[in-house]
Amino acid sequence: MWGNCLDRLCRFFSFAMVVCLALMVVMVFGNVVLRYGFNDGLLISEELSRWLFVWMTFLGALVALRSHQHLGTDTLVSRLPRVGKKLCLGASHLLMLMLCFFMLQGSWVQMQINRESTSAVMEVSMAWFYGAGVFFSAIAIVFIATEFVALLTGRLAESQLIGVTESEDAPHEAASQPVR
Repeated sequence: MWGNCLDRLCRFFSFAMVVCLALMVVMVFGNVVLRYGFNDGLLISEELSRWLFVWMTFLGALVALRSHQHLGTDTLVSRLPRVGKKLCLGASHLLMLMLCFFMLQGSWVQMQINRESTSAVMEVSMAWFYGAGVFFSAIAIVFIATEFVALLTGRLAESQLIGVTESEDAPHEAASQPVR
């Protein structure tokens, strides 16, 4: 049940990323047309596009984290017995939790420091910009901790003990090589 809620949350994040990307395309393309066609432009376009890009990047990182789509190498881990895979996955989860905690702390401090600062064009508190790091790290901690608990309680299948995804190009590269 808990996993279904997190999966629905990731679907919402995917939708939000599409909205961010669409807004960025419309604003940047519209600004180009305005500048070259009418010698005018929207100042807010550049700044808002930058903010949307940052938020979209962090949302994408959350979706990739939840679905194990980050690239990695499993050369050693895939050859380990089940206990070794569990130990490596557990150690990697503990390290990721620690790093997310540090990112949460640092982003929170940046939010507090920049709370009174405003952006140049939109005149919005810069805390919203740095809030992307707080948002990412807090939700990433939930994602990682949920999977870590599943690991500790033995609810992960053998195939889930390797926490990376192989490159999608790898099988195609081997198939496209000429035979000699």
